[in-house]
Amino acid sequence: MAINYASKYAQKIDEKFARESMTSPAVNNDYDFVGVKTVNVYSVPTADMNDYSVTGTSRYGAPQELESNVQELTMSKDRSFTFTIDRGTYNDTQMSNAAGAALQRQIREVVVPEIDKYRFEKICTGAGKTVTGTLNKTTAYDTFLTGASELIENNVPLTGCVAFVSTNFYKNIKEDASFIRNGDMAQEMLIKGQVGSIDGIPVIVVPTSYLPEGVELIITNQSAVTAPVKLSEYKIHDNPPGINGWLVEGRVYYDAFVLSQKKNAIYVFKSSTATGN
Repeated sequence: MAINYASKYAQKIDEKFARESMTSPAVNNDYDFVGVKTVNVYSVPTADMNDYSVTGTSRYGAPQELESNVQELTMSKDRSFTFTIDRGTYNDTQMSNAAGAALQRQIREVVVPEIDKYRFEKICTGAGKTVTGTLNKTTAYDTFLTGASELIENNVPLTGCVAFVSTNFYKNIKEDASFIRNGDMAQEMLIKGQVGSIDGIPVIVVPTSYLPEGVELIITNQSAVTAPVKLSEYKIHDNPPGINGWLVEGRVYYDAFVLSQKKNAIYVFKSSTATGN
């Protein structure tokens, strides 16, 4: 990559606009991966209800043996990066290319977006319900209500739910005549990127490039996805052997899993004919 020297370009590097992780409100860290690569999640089914009998020896009904189901979660994303900054280059750019600032940009613009995109992919792949349909400014609000209703039918509490929408979906729903926005723009909201809420569900607008192809809407409950970041380590070496300057290294060990017993807490809508008209 070419380095922009101060003698030719402005002293300050033109920082790209970058966001913090958008998927944090949609995932949990309920399972401990410390010291292990694989975690087994056990789920036990329920028993059927019977009519109680006042006679006989099986008054509660015939006993059912409850056999637990096991979901094996094995981490697979072990990623890294490295780059150098020569001390001469550092001086020529009037210290605008400092290793610390470069590392921060790497985390904001590369590491965090990669993790977000991976989480969205896993969420959509493991969703309990994926629907494909037509999206425009007359169907957007109904599409959202259908998704929320699907979760309610599956006994998913809307508390803890969050909706991720594409920029196209956001545009269409804002132009939907039947849409009555519930809640304000909520500048004090703590969820990164939130632009408001629809019927009590926080809405986060996501760049199209972050979402799997065709996905316009995701409604998910935080309990459905666990996303451990087991290792996140970054180092800056000053004058390491063979380099007059800085060597920057980083490693991130992460993954995301949709829990099999909670996949019905995820609803995905994919557009077959996305349009703004």
